[in-house]
Amino acid sequence: MSVLHGKTIVLGVCGGIAAYKAAALTSKLTQAGAIVRVIMTKSAVEFVAPLTFQTLSRHHVFVDTFDEKDPSVVSHINLADSADLVLVAPATANMIGKLALGLGDDMLSTTLLATMAPIWVAPAMNVHMYANPAVQHNMQTLLSRGVRFIEPGEGQLACGYVGKGRLAEPEEILAAIELHFKGEPRRLEGQRVLVTAGGTVERIDPVRYITNDSSGKMGYAIAEEAVRMGAKVTLISGPSALSAPEGVQLINVQSALDMREAVLARLDESNLIVKAAAVADYRPSVVSEQKIKKKSDSLTLELVKNPDILQEIGTLKKHQFIIGFAAETERLDEHAMDKLNRKNCDLIVGNDVSQEGAGFSGDTNVVRFYDRNGLVEALPIQSKKDVARRLLELAADRMHTAAGES
Repeated sequence: MSVLHGKTIVLGVCGGIAAYKAAALTSKLTQAGAIVRVIMTKSAVEFVAPLTFQTLSRHHVFVDTFDEKDPSVVSHINLADSADLVLVAPATANMIGKLALGLGDDMLSTTLLATMAPIWVAPAMNVHMYANPAVQHNMQTLLSRGVRFIEPGEGQLACGYVGKGRLAEPEEILAAIELHFKGEPRRLEGQRVLVTAGGTVERIDPVRYITNDSSGKMGYAIAEEAVRMGAKVTLISGPSALSAPEGVQLINVQSALDMREAVLARLDESNLIVKAAAVADYRPSVVSEQKIKKKSDSLTLELVKNPDILQEIGTLKKHQFIIGFAAETERLDEHAMDKLNRKNCDLIVGNDVSQEGAGFSGDTNVVRFYDRNGLVEALPIQSKKDVARRLLELAADRMHTAAGES
């Protein structure tokens, strides 16, 4: 029996030539046993008749918010509540903007606002519209709220342009939905994972310190995903406003020296180490026991170098798989590869923190994965949770391969 049997998929169809692919998708979902409830925008009706979707889904198609077909329920609330997943395909720039702004002025947008089910969006539009900063900003906003995007393909578009913006193929969308309901295998079952996160605090005196902009969000997302994948997870975190993910052993530290001590104490027992923390490179050579008073127009601090925790565990490692992070503002590929080789990492995650959608405080990231042979994979902007999932999938595959060869 298909994993989609009995699952209710609410399919939102927006106005665009790619609406014909939504008809094919409806057919495939229905054949797989899903209950498909279709909502069309008024623009979508200009491209494909509602009767097409009604025939393929064997259910009424909804277009008008005020056309209540069943007096016992409010249709958009009933659809929102019954959905196991809401998919908008094709999604226009207009609907993406509405969802990002929380607007509800038609049947589809009100249903999207009301549902508690996962929302997936499959964009389809002109290449320049897709690249427009406003559209990208709206997508980034939705990513930060947990909306999942199915990336459009590249190729010849209906408007005549060649580029990114073509709706993903129905087979590709169906496969992604099936994987979602199938549940992903616990690829890190039995593994002990050590994750570091956040920035460190290097004291100047009792009320002042040196730190950086790290929020800890990337490391916490990795710890959470590692638990979901079956690992026993220890999270060593610098000061952060985040709550520890469920199932994670949290160890709070302050300084780089504290973090080093905590990491080295758990090195031997760990199978996978992910060094996502932004550890301060330097600390004051002298920490004043009392608050330093203002006595002159300038203050000189002598800083000394902190131990390089990643390089140290790279030197000491035996069986461990080690992942480092390289936050850069220029020459990302060059600096990331240099860091990977110098610090004996198995993988390194590079990101240009000056790039929109990347960096410390946001909920999204734009990263590139490297191994000793160079670039492994470049991810488009997506939630830090999705980045964490892909990183751990890659690590798990390589760890299993190495175990099989040993």
